[in-house]
Amino acid sequence: MTITTDTTLLNDPRRQAALLYWQGFSVPQIAEMLQTRRPTVQSWKQRDGWDETAPLDRVGNTLEARLIQLYAKPELTAHDFKVADFLARQMERFARINRYGQTGNEADLNPNVANRNKGDRKKPKKNFFSEEAVEKLEAVFFDQSFDYQLGWHKAGLEHRIRHILKSRQIGATFYFAREALLRALKTGHNQIFLSASKTQAYVFRKYIIAFARLVDVDLTGDPIVIGNNGAELLFLGTNSNTAQSHNGDLYVDEIFWIPNFQRLRKVASGMASQKHLRTTYFSTPSSLGHGAYPFWSGELFNRGRASASERVDIDISHAALARGVACADGQWRQIVTIEDALAGGCTLFDLDALRQENSADDFRNLFMCEFVDDKASVFPFEELQRCMVDSMEEWEDYAPFADRPFGQRVVWIGYDPSHRGDSAGCVVIAPPLVAGGKFRILERHQWKGMDFATQAESIRALTQKYNVEYIGIDATGLGQGVFQLVRSFYPAARDIRYTPEMKTAMVLKAKDTITRGCLEYDVSATDITQSFMSIRKTMTSSGRSATYEASRTEEASHADLAWATMHVLINEPLTAASGQPSSSILEFY
Repeated sequence: MTITTDTTLLNDPRRQAALLYWQGFSVPQIAEMLQTRRPTVQSWKQRDGWDETAPLDRVGNTLEARLIQLYAKPELTAHDFKVADFLARQMERFARINRYGQTGNEADLNPNVANRNKGDRKKPKKNFFSEEAVEKLEAVFFDQSFDYQLGWHKAGLEHRIRHILKSRQIGATFYFAREALLRALKTGHNQIFLSASKTQAYVFRKYIIAFARLVDVDLTGDPIVIGNNGAELLFLGTNSNTAQSHNGDLYVDEIFWIPNFQRLRKVASGMASQKHLRTTYFSTPSSLGHGAYPFWSGELFNRGRASASERVDIDISHAALARGVACADGQWRQIVTIEDALAGGCTLFDLDALRQENSADDFRNLFMCEFVDDKASVFPFEELQRCMVDSMEEWEDYAPFADRPFGQRVVWIGYDPSHRGDSAGCVVIAPPLVAGGKFRILERHQWKGMDFATQAESIRALTQKYNVEYIGIDATGLGQGVFQLVRSFYPAARDIRYTPEMKTAMVLKAKDTITRGCLEYDVSATDITQSFMSIRKTMTSSGRSATYEASRTEEASHADLAWATMHVLINEPLTAASGQPSSSILEFY
């Protein structure tokens, strides 16, 4: 048996065989019809997946072949035109069916559905809230706020300036994001969120967007412009050049971690200087030497006021401020410890577990709102604040959400392994391109509850993400296990043995790097700051030599990131600042 066609277009036996198979012919029949060996046809069937081809695709391929045959004829008859028109309409129908299979949208099957009720309908307003939506948001806001948060709300209605010193993780950013959205809807005032970095400011944005989604409103844009009244929600870093031109209610978070706070405050206060606007400052405590502390204590208010009648004496003890107090300098102040939060309805903490997991000093600083006296610290806050930058603004060569965040540029990794259940610290640092240049901490991690193998695998993942040139690991004691596993996939890893001499060398190198302004990290990375501040000089057990230590507890260690950073910095000699050359790489785009 043989077949013929009126065109040479389908003289490809392999394609003809597929079309015949889909018509119901068997492999032996097709082999006879095409005068081809049976094993050859069988091979085509398997390789081209004739059986796996979906029915719609089979018919579609057949229609396509038939239509091409017609179009390839030198001359078309009237009958040919009718057949070609019919086939084209069938292909259009199959295209709609395929589209419907992908989207599930009925309009893809029936175009009339898309045109139904089309008319001249107006597009819905962007970022618009109906009256019912606003009422629902208000109900959710009051229902889900704890008692101490409702106290903040009441104070905001009565006072122009709120100043709150708070415990960690009691929901301040979450609460004020919701409060600000409702205030924008009610008053039409712009809402300005000023944080140490844009990364931190966008936490407000995330909470606001999630709040709006509770009433099926998808907020978009940066800034977010409310469709009801044009109020803007602005999310800013501490770059005063971008902040000073705005006007609205102002929220400044983590003020005790913002470098050069006094300069920023002058700019920020102008944004809410009109009497109908209000300002809210809130933060966890950092150091007594921070520039925001005089602002909190009232000392800044007294500067330049010689007359005793003009000066104020503010009691900033917890006993005085626990319930919130309107102070003589015009600020409403409150201290909210974790115990206050629990008494105010918060059910998110296990107080006994937190006391067990943290040293007494750490617990008082993190949860009881006590400032750290960093005079005894090797790395005081005043020095560390020079290292803080807004990475989103200043690191244009770093894309944190990309598969290769730093391209082919080299990085160095420092790792402080987990000991007896405490956290392991890991940092990814971009070394300077020139001798004496700046180190930049691109990533930092603290991992808890990991065994040696898991810690090593976490480092392996970083070597696949970055072009790693150096890894420094504390191989003292239990750290030896992690080091051996890392060396199996990264043989050049350096083991660092902790001795008083090695610790001294690392601390001196870090001190030199920080003093020269040659270390940078994002200002929102307060854990790095705390880690360095916790390192103090002490004596060895023999009392013969000095060494450096930071308190560790079983479940928490706040110095691991500092030691991990020093494992990297020690890879550059102390003489680097003299201008000796360092390796670099040139990228072509």
